[in-house]
Amino acid sequence: MKMKNTTYSYQRSKWGKAALGLAAIVLLAGGCKKFLEQQPDSTWTDLDTPAKVSKLLGTAYPQSSYIVMCESKSDNVEDKGVGELEKPNSNSFLFQDVESVEEDSPEAYWAAAYAAIAAANQALVACAAATDTTKYQAQKGEALVARAYAHFMLVNLFSQIYDPATAGNQPGIPYVTTPETVVNKQYERKTVAYVYEMIEKDLLAGLPLIKDDAYTVPRYHFNRVAANAFASRFYLFKKDYTKVLYYADQAFPGEQLAMHMRPWNTKYSSMSPAMIRDLYNNAAEDANLLIAETKSLAGRYIGRYRYDLSWNKEQEIIGSNITGGRYAYPVYYYGTQDYFVPKATEYFVKNSVNATIGQPYMMNVLFTTEEVLFNRAEANANMGNADAVIKDLNLFASKRITNYNATTNNITLAKVKQYYGVSDDKAALTAAILDFKRAEYVQEGMRWFDILRYGITVTHTTRDGHQLVLAPGDDQRTFQLPQSVVNSGLELNPRK
Repeated sequence: MKMKNTTYSYQRSKWGKAALGLAAIVLLAGGCKKFLEQQPDSTWTDLDTPAKVSKLLGTAYPQSSYIVMCESKSDNVEDKGVGELEKPNSNSFLFQDVESVEEDSPEAYWAAAYAAIAAANQALVACAAATDTTKYQAQKGEALVARAYAHFMLVNLFSQIYDPATAGNQPGIPYVTTPETVVNKQYERKTVAYVYEMIEKDLLAGLPLIKDDAYTVPRYHFNRVAANAFASRFYLFKKDYTKVLYYADQAFPGEQLAMHMRPWNTKYSSMSPAMIRDLYNNAAEDANLLIAETKSLAGRYIGRYRYDLSWNKEQEIIGSNITGGRYAYPVYYYGTQDYFVPKATEYFVKNSVNATIGQPYMMNVLFTTEEVLFNRAEANANMGNADAVIKDLNLFASKRITNYNATTNNITLAKVKQYYGVSDDKAALTAAILDFKRAEYVQEGMRWFDILRYGITVTHTTRDGHQLVLAPGDDQRTFQLPQSVVNSGLELNPRK
């Protein structure tokens, strides 16, 4: 069903001001030329209370978005022939290195991630130097987990995806654990395996120290549930499925997960697109476990890019599903080409009170309740626990299918195998999980990581009929490092 949106206008959301307070210090001021030299602002030199360290940690999350560059490279988009042309969108679709250092580009994300790491490292120094370190344990925990997350995203975007058979030989990214003290310090990439070992070390050290009562707005920080959700994702990528189940259960013990899912087929179904957009990335939405402020044009142009969701892709992703019912995701369009599910909202921040220019921002949801469900289901599929997977698939469907009926929309193993035309339980269940996940995160960039993990070939066809194929092993399956990193002793990713 198509619903034309003619009334929506971009608004700065009511929670934007609170988020801005958490990111008052922009560590990215040095730009991309000195990507590992970001120093916290001078106002952070006196971190003599836990509250001051917590405020600094509000900047320990990458303030750049991966959505556009990842979504455009995936199989969720098509060449519409017309639309907004921005390099992170067009270059990514064409499987080219992105010729931009501005918002939404790989270079912007790289710089923002290392700026976040710099903040985490500065916070850890302050925690260690405190007269009474016991008062800083919650801050130490957040800093460690935030540092692990930023490195995790970097290694999965700029290095080959983790494979236990090859991770020891593939170049990783620099794992930085101390604040910068010299200009043009030399770094090395080491290996993907090494980076994963360091991520795991930080994650396991920091997770037990997380305390939600240390935060004014827990969803802007690595709260307990979000940290466990991150652990479930990390171990899913690492293919340690027993630990995926453990951390998923730590995030939502027993049957608690069902109570915290996004209510697409109930509450959301009666809301206007503007109302959904106002809530979707909001800390008031219970399904949002961790939210970060990011400089991005996605809130303005998602749906309007030339290489974006089209009628064909919408039908492929959202048009049908294994339940036989209709997804409750509302799809709107501008004109006849620009399709979108109302999610992203831009809020524009003026350079000064009286300025007419400024910067576009949006809130980026980094972890959701639904991801924990998907991680758990995928782990169970790999461990041969078919009944547990079916239970999670039915739970997901109960929150996503319009007029859901537990009898007519029921999912069974036999139904899954028939739907996908395969006899292997694991293959059939995994296909169902990935399809649900693809629909859930359409226009959010998450599909790209599943494409990498499962070696899915992506084919893009341009309007003039030229076919572009991105197969496993292709150099363009990793984003290119900034050219400037050569000055720090790093090698760029290979290109043919």
